[in-house]
Amino acid sequence: MNPILTRLAHGPISSLPFLAVLVLLSGCGPSVNRYLLIEQSLVAGDPQRAAAIVEQTEKEYGAKGRLLYEMDRGMVLQLAGQYQQSSAALERAEEEVERLYTRTIRSETAAFLTNDNTLPYEGDAYEHVMINVIKALNYAAQGQLQEALVEARRIDHRLNVLSDRVTDADQYRNDGFARYVSGILYEATGDLNNAFIAYRNAYEAYGSMQGWSKMPTPSSLRSDLLRTAEALGLTTEFAEYRQAFPDVEWQSSSSQEQLAQVVMISYNGRAPRKEDLFLDLPISLDALQLVLINRGVFRSPYQRNRAVDSVLYGLNGQVVRVALPRLVAQKTRVVSEGMLLTDSLGHSVTVRSEPAQNVTALAEKSLSERLPAITMKALARAATKYAMAESITRGAQYAAGRDGAPWVGLVVALLAHGLAVASEEADKRSWQTLPDEIHVARAWVSPGQYQVSIRPPGQGVTTAKDGQAIALTAGQTMFIIQRVMQ
Repeated sequence: MNPILTRLAHGPISSLPFLAVLVLLSGCGPSVNRYLLIEQSLVAGDPQRAAAIVEQTEKEYGAKGRLLYEMDRGMVLQLAGQYQQSSAALERAEEEVERLYTRTIRSETAAFLTNDNTLPYEGDAYEHVMINVIKALNYAAQGQLQEALVEARRIDHRLNVLSDRVTDADQYRNDGFARYVSGILYEATGDLNNAFIAYRNAYEAYGSMQGWSKMPTPSSLRSDLLRTAEALGLTTEFAEYRQAFPDVEWQSSSSQEQLAQVVMISYNGRAPRKEDLFLDLPISLDALQLVLINRGVFRSPYQRNRAVDSVLYGLNGQVVRVALPRLVAQKTRVVSEGMLLTDSLGHSVTVRSEPAQNVTALAEKSLSERLPAITMKALARAATKYAMAESITRGAQYAAGRDGAPWVGLVVALLAHGLAVASEEADKRSWQTLPDEIHVARAWVSPGQYQVSIRPPGQGVTTAKDGQAIALTAGQTMFIIQRVMQ
């Protein structure tokens, strides 16, 4: 065997297969085609097919995306009306959240040398809260209100722990919608005391979040506070809320005792997606010229010519790539829906839905809070990979000797620096089956048989709620869940 090749095989160049493996490990992000297929199924009004797509692509999620798989599956199964299966999937997701509090050193090292896609997806705090919210709505849709209250208590515990851990009042540490749903559930079971507490907490949460959530307090929540405060004889609180909400219409609890309530939860639009924002940082004048000629220092999206970039920057050897995630909003066009309830005599009641949760704003807030740490880690990772590539190149040149050093250095530099560039990718995983916004409509009607009509119906609605027949009894609260992809 050639002596030069023998020295190379046992020298620093032998580290290159390690880098190649890390590049392969980095390619475990979410499949775009998978979410396109899911979205197409939901637009076509076929959530059962969407659920089947999630299950068929379980291997694509991989072990690192187990939490994401269970959250996606739980969401689409709810839309398909398979509430028990949805809750089971979300229960597994919640167990995965608890398990992922600890990480192995090996996983952290692999992520540091490539990208965070090699780490298990842990989810954002708001996603953890949404797991319990969706589980609560699953039970509520089945009329299992006591089971739904178990999730309401879990929501309360999770938010209390989050509030204790996050001391900055401007960060995500509370959730108005989650508290609001809890209040509705408590009131539906006749627990007015806990309902009032939940409504009050929701009102305070909406107020503290409004600066960045762009979500006003729902008017129905103001009515809830007046009604429950009056029913509990909380004269001071009632007077304060009456003064704060002079224009809000409300009915006393005594006047609604013999009525039934219909609560519509509408998931509207698409959750934001993430894409790469690459920063190509030159560390020499020649590299600066190359970067500017190639495509500029900043580039997003960055799907084209990544292989070409790896070759160019690998040959130059003086370009460090940093990948950061950026959100792309996909805002809903639905301002509100009309829910029409028509009884057997032709009498009808119409209520308008109102926004209650801005998922896109939650995602933006979460990313903005984590971005400084993500950036620092990405910069350190890029510097480490560059130093490793330089070390491997120089070691290979030394092993090759004077005669072979030039061409060996060129080849090894191309591979080492090229792999360092190619392996850089932002973690773009997120709970994409969530909506952009969640709207709520609530109607109190007399007991009886009703036809439910939800406008705007038709295109973009994935659940056949329009024309649905329902039977209501006194004191009953019925939950209707729908998905609108517009």
